[in-house]
Amino acid sequence: ALLCRGMQPSKNKNTDKAEPFYRLSVPKQKTSSEIINEARNVLRTLRTRRPFTPTEDQRKLFGSGSTRAPQNRPPSVFSLHASSFDLAESRPVSGVRLSPLDHKPVLVTFAKDEDSSISLPKPPADAAEVRKVSSARARLFRRNSQGNFLSAKMVSSDQNEEKLDCEEPAMMSNLCRSNDNCLAEQRSYTPFNDENRQLICNERISRLEREDFLKGTAGKFLFQLRGESDQIKKAGRSSSWPRSTGWKRRVTGLEDETRMNESEEEEIFWHIKILPILHELEKVEDNIENLCLACTKLYQALNEGNMLGKRFKRRSVLLKTLYKLVDIDSDPLCLKLAKIILAMKVDGKNLLSVCKLAFKICRNEKNDYIIQNDRLLDCLLEVLRTEDLQKSNEALLYCMGAIKFMSGNAVLLNEMVNKGAVEMLLQLMKQINTIKENDTYFSNLGHLLVQLTATLRNLADLPPARRQLICSGAVSELCVALEQRMNAKDVCTYIVRIFSKLSSYNDFCAALADCSRCYILFLALLNKHQKQQDLVIRIIFILGNLTAKNNQAREQFFKEKGSVNTLISLFQTYRELDLNAQKRYHERGGEGKKRPKHPSEAEDVLIKLIRVLANLSIHPSVGAALAAAHRVVELLVTVLEYKSVDDSEELVISAATAINNLSYYKVKSSAVQDKKLHIAEILLKLLMSNNMDGVVEAVRVFGNLSQYHEICDFIIQKKIYKFMIALLDAKNQDVCFSACGVLLNLTVDKNKRALLMEEGGIGKLVDCLRDFGPADWQLAGLICKTLWNYSENLTSAASYFGEDTDTLLVLLTSLLDEELALDYSLDRDLRDYNKLYWEREFKPVAEKLLDRIQSHHSFLPTVTITPF
Repeated sequence: ALLCRGMQPSKNKNTDKAEPFYRLSVPKQKTSSEIINEARNVLRTLRTRRPFTPTEDQRKLFGSGSTRAPQNRPPSVFSLHASSFDLAESRPVSGVRLSPLDHKPVLVTFAKDEDSSISLPKPPADAAEVRKVSSARARLFRRNSQGNFLSAKMVSSDQNEEKLDCEEPAMMSNLCRSNDNCLAEQRSYTPFNDENRQLICNERISRLEREDFLKGTAGKFLFQLRGESDQIKKAGRSSSWPRSTGWKRRVTGLEDETRMNESEEEEIFWHIKILPILHELEKVEDNIENLCLACTKLYQALNEGNMLGKRFKRRSVLLKTLYKLVDIDSDPLCLKLAKIILAMKVDGKNLLSVCKLAFKICRNEKNDYIIQNDRLLDCLLEVLRTEDLQKSNEALLYCMGAIKFMSGNAVLLNEMVNKGAVEMLLQLMKQINTIKENDTYFSNLGHLLVQLTATLRNLADLPPARRQLICSGAVSELCVALEQRMNAKDVCTYIVRIFSKLSSYNDFCAALADCSRCYILFLALLNKHQKQQDLVIRIIFILGNLTAKNNQAREQFFKEKGSVNTLISLFQTYRELDLNAQKRYHERGGEGKKRPKHPSEAEDVLIKLIRVLANLSIHPSVGAALAAAHRVVELLVTVLEYKSVDDSEELVISAATAINNLSYYKVKSSAVQDKKLHIAEILLKLLMSNNMDGVVEAVRVFGNLSQYHEICDFIIQKKIYKFMIALLDAKNQDVCFSACGVLLNLTVDKNKRALLMEEGGIGKLVDCLRDFGPADWQLAGLICKTLWNYSENLTSAASYFGEDTDTLLVLLTSLLDEELALDYSLDRDLRDYNKLYWEREFKPVAEKLLDRIQSHHSFLPTVTITPF
């Protein structure tokens, strides 16, 4: 029996079935050693580089490639001053605002019984109670009689805060005083001598012990101790106030003791720790370094006093001071200010302004170092986590823009991952995805989505972020966003860039392949943005990754309506663009110039498009359908016609690989079969090139095409067989394997077998068996098959094999000895791999060949067999 086209002689009944000489091996479990064998398969996937994404020259809210009209998008450059902030929004959160009274209020006391109704005032039972109430009322009236002197900024209790809100409209204007007056007033009222500090710090002082009085013309506050203070304090603490509903309504404006003590502590802390720092900050003439140091101390003091947030009573005074400093043009100072203002939980206009301030700081790449050291990222992530998406969408836009800029720095990027930014961004994307297109916020949130997806694109470079994206279901959310924002090219581009990066990894590629909607979305994008090269090339790259190792993905994509037609349309579009570019190049006299190292944009799309076709053809039914698609084959052939491997190496080799895959399928109306002679002719150019990868790919195609008699005749006519014999000397296993495959198919025809004697073909085959046999049982088996066909009518071994007869006998005997042939020092996987192919590919045909030669050889010399 002849061994033709990769036939495998064995005891199996199917040994006489003709098969392509490249045999697609599908092991049960792929081992590390079997990777070596992948290059041998007749059907091979293609690899290519990920599309290059240039770094933006400048940090901008929207990149240079954005299609959003400038008038319809927020600006990246803006002016920011103290006037950009609104003091009215900085007031602390107050209690329930009371309606004005239509009549003169009557002082009400409380019954002892909690459930009893409010009655008219009754005289106190004892003299001590009289003294206590009288003293408290007197001091209260003295305090209120000072009028505007105790401005809203210095009021410590909620009683006076409520007076601000409803009783004294004139006092509300105090909130709008200038910063200078505000600080000057406080500075004049507050003593900071050692005696008073010692007095305050020694013990907790009750509100009645610490009254603020005006002393002389100096206008300073003194915390005075009165002789009767201990008695008053004792009486105050021993009093029993019923917890009635009237008390809860604070009809008299008094607080419970706990609240009073907290207010006292806050006021003491304010005067001792905070106010002196504000005085330092008021010295605008001071240098930036001192102001930054003061801001650092201020943040630490506020944090220590639990004054960060909205409920701090003198919040407006503090914020007004900080807002004024924004006018100083210093990024280090503005960074300190932004951190404090964000920590104070501002909202509305002030939140927008401070986010713009952070954006402005982060826009300058030179500030990355100081940003790393000042934990601004924590504050911005907190804004993303807590702020309302619709109410604060513009503030979130600039906040997200600042984070996007930070993600361009490797240190800050790692910090983001460690602080849970990936999950936070995906949660924000889920919220955005719930807003439908007919919603008024849909368009504005698209601006935010640009910043968010650009940040995720940068995060996708880090392995921990990639794992989090997979675990958090990022694929489905990104696909939803892609579907909703199909008309927003910049959003689509960023999402596709994320997929482009992540689909290069098997785990994410598998997750993406499981999302059945992705194929429809990718096809819709390709049809909608067909001439947008930066978008098209990445989608094609993703499809190439999906179809590289997943047979289900190949089938699913192929079955999507219009999938092949879309690929053909793209192929035609970018082939025309490439042809026009090539024509212009020649018209400018570019023949003598050195060709660019990287392929042109159009050529790069074609490379990745052909890769998709080659990968799809691995699937049996899909490959057979593509082999019958005449337009597909025509386009591949045109690439080989108008491109040379010297100028477009990757493109030409990719086209040859795709044709090789399609040539494997012997189906009715095969376009490859119809054009086989034309394909053989254009492959001669590649075969005779100096590019060894191109030569090997051309030989592989000839290996499949040489199954046809017309191609065998063509090989003889064009003397290609001599070239194949010469390739056996290449000392390269893959080259020898491909060349031997062509020679094997030639030996099927008994009239062509004698050609092996030319150019020393038999000797070169024996040399290949000796050099590569023990390390490559597939190649060893292929050589034995070729020699088996060649020696079909053997009558004398010497007349067929000449002086190589004895060497061949020794080799076959040695290689069939399992103990000598198999290297047991190898690791288990590689040893099992070797044994599998030794038993399957080599041993059956080698035993028959050895038996044939021995039976027709009169003398077998004694030789010493040494292990390989």
